[in-house]
Amino acid sequence: MSPPTSRTPVIDMAKGLACIAIVWHHLAFYGPMSDIAQPLAPALIAWLYDYGRMAVQVFLVLGGYLAAASLAPQGVPRFDHAGHVIAKRFVRLVVPYAVALLLTVIVAALVRPGLDHASVPDEPTLAQLLANALLLQDIVGESALSAGVWYVAIDFQLFALSVLVWAGARAFPGARAQQHAALLAKSAIVAGMAASLWVLNRMPELDMWAVYFFGSYGLGMLAYWAVQAPRAQGWVALMVVLGGVALAIDHRGRILVALATALCLVAALRSDSVRSWRGVAPLVQLGQMSYSVFLVHFAVCLLVNAVISRLWPESPVLNALGMLLAFALSLAAGRQLYLHVERHVPSWTTALRWQVGLVGAGMLVAVSSNWA
Repeated sequence: MSPPTSRTPVIDMAKGLACIAIVWHHLAFYGPMSDIAQPLAPALIAWLYDYGRMAVQVFLVLGGYLAAASLAPQGVPRFDHAGHVIAKRFVRLVVPYAVALLLTVIVAALVRPGLDHASVPDEPTLAQLLANALLLQDIVGESALSAGVWYVAIDFQLFALSVLVWAGARAFPGARAQQHAALLAKSAIVAGMAASLWVLNRMPELDMWAVYFFGSYGLGMLAYWAVQAPRAQGWVALMVVLGGVALAIDHRGRILVALATALCLVAALRSDSVRSWRGVAPLVQLGQMSYSVFLVHFAVCLLVNAVISRLWPESPVLNALGMLLAFALSLAAGRQLYLHVERHVPSWTTALRWQVGLVGAGMLVAVSSNWA
């Protein structure tokens, strides 16, 4: 979910595959189509339900890799003002996010009367709308308006935390020389990773904060520096030690996936033939628009669920086809959001307009539903 700097086809393909896994995880997790179709492929649907979410770790590692590539390729920040960089990131994330949430609020209002299912969000409240618009929903205890939006908040927190670490290292007394600042920043990142992987990631009550996920994000940063280094052995050994100790303390599948992703990145991107490979075009294109697909797919899946369950509430075959249709329409809707919103550089005015629109339209929908 990083901006399209320092991208390679391999990275976009990885994003595309992770995006597919997330959409199908949500199709399996949020019924009722998956509930009806389950007898046709019980093992597959159960796997998607239980393990599809692991693809989030791929996004975390790639996010850290691209953050290091764009902001501190040598470990020293190449930006002047931390606040400006963080604000720019917020605006880029929040504009397509607000558009997608507004669509979800409208779709939920349309399907709520005819679809009695736990996956349908309740009518939004003003506090909920404001919290979601500001990426604070989990922190203040408000429900998310759409599936997966917690990740957007975490991505922003991780990016902001990394920017502050780099800026702090540069401003630290005695770190005037670039090599000293780079060593200080990298040391702070490794220490933060160790704390996250070995302690904080084992505390579920912290999963609304960046520190819970910083280990996976940091593995992406280390992977970038390993790719750029004349010799990668030291970086790879550090990654294996950090991840291996974390798994020895508490074996977590999500950490294993993050470590494997980071190591595969190093192996792939240190190969000239892989770096020059143009990739599989459809996956590359999906990776480029994966953020938009991620944002909009829940609204699409919710709408298709409502239609299919209304017309064919007991047909496993037609509900399975409905899941395929929801996936295809999610890609199509994500492409439109990407082309018309995400890839355009937004301004603070644009962001504010869409956030106000989200809150205003959400309240209008809630009031209209109460009147009805």
